[in-house]
Amino acid sequence: MSLPSLDPDKSASGITVDPKTLQRVIAPTKRADGSVRKEIKIRPGYTPQEDVSLFRGTKQLQAEARKLAKTNVPGWIPPSSSAKPGGSSGAAASGLSKSAKKNAKKREKKQAELEAKIKDSWEDDDEDEAPAPTDKKKDEEVEGLTNKLDEAKISDKET
Repeated sequence: MSLPSLDPDKSASGITVDPKTLQRVIAPTKRADGSVRKEIKIRPGYTPQEDVSLFRGTKQLQAEARKLAKTNVPGWIPPSSSAKPGGSSGAAASGLSKSAKKNAKKREKKQAELEAKIKDSWEDDDEDEAPAPTDKKKDEEVEGLTNKLDEAKISDKET
């Protein structure tokens, strides 16, 4: 048996292990008036109420193990995971019922159709976009107005 450290850890109730005798004790404390309380020895095997942990059933332990950390993003699958994102084929589908497999195929087919539709709509948008014809009259009017404004600014500065 190894010796405990010289700086013993305290439990929630203040129990430490005495490094000399290897007994569990509550260390001496000082009262407000300056007197010292004596060291209290703890019987072997006794666990005070403050040190008793909460009972966790097997279901609770499993739920806590599955619980995501606060830093995880919902829907994110870690790369080390064996499940492949975006599809349920192969070994992943073998554990599903017949109707679940059928629904998964429907979902995949619907997703593929949606992707094709989106791709087609993007291609159509590219074809539809043509440079808008410029109106020479409007360009000349804009140029004339900017010239007048510049002249007005110059005349204001001179006065």
